[in-house]
Amino acid sequence: MTRPRTGPARADVVSTAVVVLLVALAVFALWPRSAEEPEAPTAAGGPVAPQAVAVPDAELAPLRAAAALPPCPVPASAPDGGPLAGVTVACLGAEGPVDLGSVAAGGPVLLNLWASWCGPCREELPALAEYAGRPGSVPVLLVDVDDDPRAALRLLTDLGVGLPSALDTGSALRTALDVPPGLPYSFLARADGSVERVDPPVPFADADAVAAAVAALS
Repeated sequence: MTRPRTGPARADVVSTAVVVLLVALAVFALWPRSAEEPEAPTAAGGPVAPQAVAVPDAELAPLRAAAALPPCPVPASAPDGGPLAGVTVACLGAEGPVDLGSVAAGGPVLLNLWASWCGPCREELPALAEYAGRPGSVPVLLVDVDDDPRAALRLLTDLGVGLPSALDTGSALRTALDVPPGLPYSFLARADGSVERVDPPVPFADADAVAAAVAALS
């Protein structure tokens, strides 16, 4: 009886199988992630931030007109110190700078760091707008960070959120306040230059939650 061959032929089969497996693993590693795959979470519950995008003012002009945001705060007398001293960012709703060191010169201001790609930010923006419309509320200044300003303006237009909004494309505010990764975060800036974070950084569910957070830090 002829015995089956188990030498070189079998080795060739094994080698071929190994090569096929390695090729399959390489293809899987390079395969693009599905758009439905959830983004990686961060400490504040949002996805990992993409890189900020610089867009010419001419391209932003029609989007700014559609959003019709209130003017950004104008420079005023600022406290001598504090983490925001000397921090200047751009205005989102119009051309020009925003001196963050002076925004709270006349009293406390709630700074909300957000981005259009951040799901929790989208959910709390209407709550911030409702709170800002209440009598006796402190002013709210939105600061769009790590974002494409075109997407930010479109989102504010779609949500009907009309709040003064700044744009930080260089992480100046994040650096000044030592903001951890993730969004959203809110800070209460005071007239004496001090700034305190709303902690824990849980997205605001409604206007009452915003009011309670401001009262706790005032």
